[in-house]
Amino acid sequence: MKKRLEHRIEIGFAALIVLLAVYMPVSHYAFPHGSVLSLSLFSINLIGQIMSFALLALALDLVWGMAGMLSLGHGIFFGIGGYMMGMYLLNAAYAQTHVLPDFMQYMGWSDFPPLWHLLSGFGATLVLCMLLVVAVATLFGFVTFRSRINGVYFSIITQALTYALMLLLFINDVGLGGNNGLTGFTRILGFPLASVSTQIGLAVAACLVLAAAYLLLRFLAGSSLGRALVAIRDDEARMRFLGYKTHVLKLLAWGLSAVLAALAGMLYVPQVGIVNPTIVSPSLSIEIAVWVAIGGRGTLIGAIVGAILVNGLKFWLTAAAPSVWPFILAGVTLLITIAMGRGLWGETRVALARLPR
Repeated sequence: MKKRLEHRIEIGFAALIVLLAVYMPVSHYAFPHGSVLSLSLFSINLIGQIMSFALLALALDLVWGMAGMLSLGHGIFFGIGGYMMGMYLLNAAYAQTHVLPDFMQYMGWSDFPPLWHLLSGFGATLVLCMLLVVAVATLFGFVTFRSRINGVYFSIITQALTYALMLLLFINDVGLGGNNGLTGFTRILGFPLASVSTQIGLAVAACLVLAAAYLLLRFLAGSSLGRALVAIRDDEARMRFLGYKTHVLKLLAWGLSAVLAALAGMLYVPQVGIVNPTIVSPSLSIEIAVWVAIGGRGTLIGAIVGAILVNGLKFWLTAAAPSVWPFILAGVTLLITIAMGRGLWGETRVALARLPR
C-alpha cells in the first residue's frame, strides 16, 4: 500500500511538471496582466531556466545517486551543449543579418569557420552535440572506469577537467568569444528569439524535456540495469566477483547522464541569451551536487526538488537581499543537509514508510 502511494506520487510529479508546461502559456495569454493567476514573461523565463537546471541535477543524480559516482565536472557536458547551441544561434543570426559577430571581426575573420557551417541547422546541431558529448563521455569514462578510479579521486579528476576547459574557453584564439563568450542571438528554428511566444515555447520545452527525462530514469531505476547500478554503488567489488562488467554498466549510465546534461545546456542558453566560460566553472558543478544533496540523492524527484528550491531561492534573494544572499543560501543549505541527512525527498519517503496501514 505504501509502495503504491509512493509510486503514485512519483508519477504524479511528472504530471505536475507537464501541467506547469500547459499552464504557462495559458496564464500569460488568458488572464489579465497583474492578475494573481497571470505569469509575467520574466517569471516564465525564470521557470524555464530553473527547469533546465533541474534537468542538469537529474543527470547528476543518475550517476551519483544510482551508481555512486560523484562527478564534480558535469558542467563540461552542460557547457558543450550550451556552446554548440550558441554556435547554431550565431549561424541563424548571421543568415539573417550577414554581419559577423564582434569577436570574429576582432580576430580578422571574413567568414564563419568551416566547422561552424555544420551547425547551421538545428537538427544537425542536436545530432552533432549528442555525438560529441557521447564521444567525450565514452573516452573519459572508459579510461577512468577501466582503471577503477573511484571515490574522491574520480571527483577531483572531473573537477580538474572542468577547470581546464574553463581556462581554455577564456583564450580568444580558441574562437569561441573568449571571456565575453557567444551572444547576439536573434532567431531559433526560424522564430524571433526575443518574441514572447518563443520565450514561452522555450520554457515549455524545458518542462516537457524534464518530465520525459524523469520518466525515462524512473523506468531505468526499476529495470535490471538500474538495480545493477545500485548494486555497484553499494558493493562494486562483489559485483565484479559475480561476473558483472561493472565498467560497462557505469559507462552506460555515464553516457546517458552526459546526454541529459548537454540537453540542459542547449535549453538553457537560448533563454539567457548568452554563453560564456562561466557555464563550465567548477563552482557550478559543485552547486549541482548541492542541489542533489538537498533534495535527496538517489531519489530522482529529490534532484529536481533541490534544483528548484535552491535556484528559486537564489533568484529571489539576489533581488531581495543582494549583499547577503550567499550567506543566507549557505545557511539554508547547511540547515537542510545537517537536519535532513537523506535530503528533503529522502526524508519524505521515510515519513511515508512510517505511515500506518
